[in-house]
Amino acid sequence: MTPPLDISGLVDSLLLTVLVCGFSLLIRRDVTLRLLVVLSVLLVCSIVARFAALPPLIRVMDAIFFSVPVVLAVIFQQDLRRSLLALGSRQKLSAVSVDDITEMTDEILKALASLASRHIGALIVLVRRHPVEHLLQVGTDIDAKVTSELLDSIFLPYSPIHDGAVIINQGKITRAGCLLPLSHNPDIAKSFGTRHRAALGLSEATDALVLVVSEETGKISCVHDARITYDIDLADLKRLVRKSLELQHAA
Repeated sequence: MTPPLDISGLVDSLLLTVLVCGFSLLIRRDVTLRLLVVLSVLLVCSIVARFAALPPLIRVMDAIFFSVPVVLAVIFQQDLRRSLLALGSRQKLSAVSVDDITEMTDEILKALASLASRHIGALIVLVRRHPVEHLLQVGTDIDAKVTSELLDSIFLPYSPIHDGAVIINQGKITRAGCLLPLSHNPDIAKSFGTRHRAALGLSEATDALVLVVSEETGKISCVHDARITYDIDLADLKRLVRKSLELQHAA
């Protein structure tokens, strides 16, 4: 005799599939706001299911809510990692004056303008509060003052370390020729090359400010908080660079 069809199980599977698919589509962009909307909708559905006495839907909603902590941990794993790293990353601070920060800001902007005018690609990382060393691959150690001449020479095509990133930390150029982790964000514009993907990848894992000069267009991009500002305004660029240098020495 053929066993009876488990309608309850099919309904549970169908509801779970629909909810998971909808959840995935909703959180692809603007994660925080959309996540709040999704959780609100799920809460309303759970309340309605209980008032309407719908056991299949109640079971599915309970299973989803039990999984929420795990889902949140997966979605915000980069933010959690950044927060944990920041807890134990108090660096030894060096003395720096307002004039020093102004000079470094001007030197960085001068180098960027020079490289951009000649369509020479560049990738400069300004470390803020979170360490980046654990994310860097290869690279040459440098302990030098930040000057436009040095930055310019590093990124010249015949330099052996011109393809990598320069790291500026505690008011000094500390490393050059570094490979950064590439972003796997599917929404990044196809016109962006490896430098932009590397800048975005580092900004997804740390709070660093990453400056990119495109060798194709000669435009300067600013990348931080997992967002790219393409062809950034000079005044905005100067403000962000100065703020980043100030954060390097903040108590």
